[in-house]
Amino acid sequence: MANSRLSMRKILEVLRLHHEGSLSHREIARVVHASPTTVGEILRRAKLAGVPWPLPATLSEAGLEAQLYPPAAPSSQVRAEPNWPAVHRELRQKGVTLDLLWQEYKAEHPDGYRYSGFCVHYRQWVGRLAVSLRQTHAPGEKLFIDYAGPTVPIVDPMTGELRPAAIFVAVLGASNYTYCEATWSQSLPDWIGSHVRTLEHLGGVPALLVPDNLKSGVTKPCFYDPEINPTYRDLACHYATVVLPARPRRPKDKAKAEGGVLLVERWVLARLRHQRFFSLDEINRAIAELMVRLNTRPFKKLPGCRQSAFAEMDRPALRPLPATRYEFAEWKVARVGIDYHVEVIGHYYSVPYRLAREKVDVRLTASIVELFHRGARIASHARCDTRGRHSTLDAHMAPAHQAALGWNAPRLLEWAGRIGPHTQAVVEHVLNQRRHPQQGYRACLGILRLGKAFADGRLEAACERAIGIGAVSYRSLKSILQHGLDKQPESPPAQTHLPLAHANVRGSDYYH
Repeated sequence: MANSRLSMRKILEVLRLHHEGSLSHREIARVVHASPTTVGEILRRAKLAGVPWPLPATLSEAGLEAQLYPPAAPSSQVRAEPNWPAVHRELRQKGVTLDLLWQEYKAEHPDGYRYSGFCVHYRQWVGRLAVSLRQTHAPGEKLFIDYAGPTVPIVDPMTGELRPAAIFVAVLGASNYTYCEATWSQSLPDWIGSHVRTLEHLGGVPALLVPDNLKSGVTKPCFYDPEINPTYRDLACHYATVVLPARPRRPKDKAKAEGGVLLVERWVLARLRHQRFFSLDEINRAIAELMVRLNTRPFKKLPGCRQSAFAEMDRPALRPLPATRYEFAEWKVARVGIDYHVEVIGHYYSVPYRLAREKVDVRLTASIVELFHRGARIASHARCDTRGRHSTLDAHMAPAHQAALGWNAPRLLEWAGRIGPHTQAVVEHVLNQRRHPQQGYRACLGILRLGKAFADGRLEAACERAIGIGAVSYRSLKSILQHGLDKQPESPPAQTHLPLAHANVRGSDYYH
């Protein structure tokens, strides 16, 4: 058509400059911003068509175009029509091009279309497809992930209370194979659990995970450099895949997920709207049945269905699953205390003493607590949820603290007994305060060494006073000695033992 060469306005200008201005082809080309070859082609066609100048008033632009560019005579030869659905499907294979498919077509049909005609007819065929099928995705490349907008109410069988369940949706790019399930929430544990079950259902791992910018998956959305949630990144590393979040405010990046969500809402949730469910297992069984029907539903304009396309394209291209299932792990950032322990949910775990006051990354699973410093693992402990307690490895302790391990309860009690009965009672009380006596060794050593700083007699008197006022600790004893309170007379009768009545009392015989 003329519009693919020059507009009719410029064609008229070429004719006017040629006839009235007597300009050369090159000069005319500079005026109309075209090439001299194009100018020469227009004048050649005008001469062959016998176009007069000036143009007759009755000759319209459409009439002039018909004279300059008459339609090609229809060919009597009937060419073999390629299998366009097969061509469209083959183009999704990695490395397959239109040129390769045309060569294969030409080898089978020597009188068929030339390459240019083959491309034109293919694009015309693609133009008749639905818009959602125009994107081309390589098999096994992308898994699009999102949640449906509507939730499904689940009835508590004990109270009758309604609790909403979220609907997780995942769609493979090439085959449109769809998976969905119900979870109690969109929180991180449910988000990760749904990914694990999806990959196990598919029987393989895609090259890319393309989620929406949900907080569980993307900590900080960014157009150029999004920050992935550490647990989500940990899952991707376990399955040897990559997380590529959809760009904010770019819905075309997740068109497959949006289409999958729409299908799930129409083909699954709409069909379940009149049913009542009393557990997640019950609704997921109903969803699984409807998903089979959705994935085996024939395409409207392409042969086969999602299930057959998945078996033909995506399934062979997926990477194999790892030998072990991913174990959910939370990541936290913590600072090491001066006692080289890190607090995790109220419990304290040791790290090498050289890392005191440093920031570390904590990976927390159901059974293990791992600690990392600058990407290197520095400690691993069995998880313990007892609050206020310590998990300490001897290798993490400073040399001076390791030397203190040579002390034991009988030795400390013997030392205290040489000082006096009240000192021995105080040391025994400190040992009994801890679940493991070893945790009180340092406090006992501090108390006994007060005798070296203030004399054993004063320490015995201070312990007697501390027992009398019920303030038995290293800090209390040190305060009594520093302020000379041990030298003041005390009216209450002296006690040589403490009234211990709790479950952890062992008695002095325990240590012999």
